[in-house]
Amino acid sequence: MTVSADVDNPLTQLTLDQLRQRTSVKWRLHPPDVLPLWVAEQDVPLAPPVADALRRAVELGDTGYAHGTAYAEALGGFAARRWDWADFPVGRTTLVPDVMMGAVEVLRLVTDPGDAVVVCPPVYPPFYAFVTHAGRQVVEAPLGADLRIDHAALEEAFRRARALGRRPAFLLCNPHNPTGVVHRRDELEAVAELAARHGVRVVADEIHAPLALTGARFTPYLTVTGAEDAFALVSASKAWNLAGLKAALAVAGEKAADDLARIPEEVSHGPSHLGVLAHTAAFRDGGPWLDALLGGLDANRALLGSLLADHLPSVSWRPPEGTYLAWLDCTRLGVPTDAPAGGVASDLAGPARMFLDRARVALSSGHVFGAGGTGFVRLNFATSPAVLTEAVTRMGRAVAG
Repeated sequence: MTVSADVDNPLTQLTLDQLRQRTSVKWRLHPPDVLPLWVAEQDVPLAPPVADALRRAVELGDTGYAHGTAYAEALGGFAARRWDWADFPVGRTTLVPDVMMGAVEVLRLVTDPGDAVVVCPPVYPPFYAFVTHAGRQVVEAPLGADLRIDHAALEEAFRRARALGRRPAFLLCNPHNPTGVVHRRDELEAVAELAARHGVRVVADEIHAPLALTGARFTPYLTVTGAEDAFALVSASKAWNLAGLKAALAVAGEKAADDLARIPEEVSHGPSHLGVLAHTAAFRDGGPWLDALLGGLDANRALLGSLLADHLPSVSWRPPEGTYLAWLDCTRLGVPTDAPAGGVASDLAGPARMFLDRARVALSSGHVFGAGGTGFVRLNFATSPAVLTEAVTRMGRAVAG
């Protein structure tokens, strides 16, 4: 992937002073001397097609309730162009407030209170919070040493989930957060076969789907054989930096359409109309901007590898295949990894706490990602090369000192 000749790299367009004017959590949780490479916000301006759509809506006073299928149609066109998904089922979609809220609503359709939901840690921490808050139990199927799905562990988790309740489910992260693994088609087909054998419904969080980097290809879960009774949740949020403009789509497989039709109508009232307009514009017209971003992320991924080798040689990693998240193994640093008194719900422990205190770099603490996360940190490299270089240099000095 190379940066588009027609669009400048979005990751180099904003200065640190400009970014510090932002009022979002990334830039306001920590003091201004901290470089924030933690939460999944990108240091980019809005893609011009998105900004134009929002500007027009504001000028028209078009700030009412969302309506219609333009969002699903735009996603369908994007899916056809990018993922060869020619028969995207616009008619089997519904608006949801965001991907995690949509996942919870779908889980309510296909599981009962007390049933088990399988996750593959280390995994996005809200999987735990949202599942338990919905009154379901979490069953872990840890990733393998290669950070990919361990199908033997997954099958054992499916067996345990069946023993715990009548209607188990699997909350799949595709691509995987925090490891950046982009699951191959054969891996997903194996998941579908196991799910069918054990009577487990699959709900795929595909929020990072547009962010497959060079060397990987994203496969929508609903396109694999055996996924006809599954669901996917999709959004432009991560790829176009639209977390503050809430809107996502729940998509049902052919045999799951009747289930999706039971979703309460009020759920579709949650997305912002401006959010729907923004996400529609991103999927419909934001391709050139996305290509430039992907080129910038490719370059930053390579830069991060060089910086780690130079400044933190004892930190190991597997370069991500997708997303803009790097999962760094800091266990060889010898930093105490005991979680604070709050346990998994506490934000920082071990290396992440050390890097914040000594380097003034904010990272996500690995322990909150579940089994296998202790001693790791997650670093968001969707920033400028200058900020990334300064952050890793600071981290290296903190370890050396």
